[in-house]
Amino acid sequence: MTPRFDLIGIVTSDMSASLAFYRRLGLGIPADADALPHVEFTGPGGVRIAWDTEETVRSFDPDWTAPPRGAGRIGLAFLCDSPAEVDKMHGELTDAGYESHHAPWNAEWGQRYATVLDPDGNGVDLFAPLG
Repeated sequence: MTPRFDLIGIVTSDMSASLAFYRRLGLGIPADADALPHVEFTGPGGVRIAWDTEETVRSFDPDWTAPPRGAGRIGLAFLCDSPAEVDKMHGELTDAGYESHHAPWNAEWGQRYATVLDPDGNGVDLFAPLG
């Protein structure tokens, strides 16, 4: 059997803050998940995103240390309905206190693009085709 892509893993220093960020991007994660050490969300097509606290990771990898903030623990991209939606979502997230890594711009590859950092410093791209 050929391996198939199945899961994106995120190591978080603050489960509640991380899940709140991803809820703002439309992921239906139950509120009672905030207190768990491991959380999974299954999206369309069956791809899963999983969050583990730093303590959970250290429970099976005692030598694990968190990389510096912004060093890229993961990278995720969310497709928006339109270029205007990229701007709107970027504004909503930054107005809620999340850090913009790159304000919306028209990328040379034909997309409206922006990057916001989640609470752990992971870059989360927002994009939509131009035109």
